[in-house]
Amino acid sequence: MVKTRPAAGGGRWVEISPERLRGWLDGFYGRHDGATESGLVLTGLSNGDTATVYPPPGLAHVVDLDALLAGLARPPRIGLLLARKGAAAVGVADETTLVASKVERFYVQGRTAAGGRAQQRYARRRAHQATAAVEETADIAARVLLPYDPGAHPAPDEAIRALVCGGDRQMIDTVLTDRRLRPLAELRHARLLDVAEPRLDVLREAASAARQVHIHLVP
Repeated sequence: MVKTRPAAGGGRWVEISPERLRGWLDGFYGRHDGATESGLVLTGLSNGDTATVYPPPGLAHVVDLDALLAGLARPPRIGLLLARKGAAAVGVADETTLVASKVERFYVQGRTAAGGRAQQRYARRRAHQATAAVEETADIAARVLLPYDPGAHPAPDEAIRALVCGGDRQMIDTVLTDRRLRPLAELRHARLLDVAEPRLDVLREAASAARQVHIHLVP
């Protein structure tokens, strides 16, 4: 799967599945009569076009394309934390397979047009419900993800190497302030997935989206 979109500041972003990266790189060489490589940057010989490759979560340590391709052949496990006000989904992904997961729905009251004291009561109740949703999400993340933390799991290859989040950034930021989740917060990847209200199928889709390789093409 290959997706493209304009990039702020110029050029465009390409999102590509790991299985297609080698072929895409070969195509870049062919379209530009060859290319030079510097780390994770390709520069076309014919016109100076550049392609900067950004590794997927869990492979941030790679320094060149050969190391990236080798890492993609057996990518590390990642953790997933998706949250919106009405639901949360947490999982451990081995490529696109969920080896552990938990999905939970919450009731958070909608806003009301009532005024005066009634509005204040609704606001307090809504705030309490939102706080409870955050706390329950943190509990779920601790139960599902902490056993796979690199510092806790006895088998290094089965531990997660990155945490990918999606949904409501503010809610996720709040969840990760839980002291129990400090090891997970340190693994958090900068990428935030845009996801629908979390469900099991959304969690599976997020596992696939998280492993995409991002390439910045200029021009």
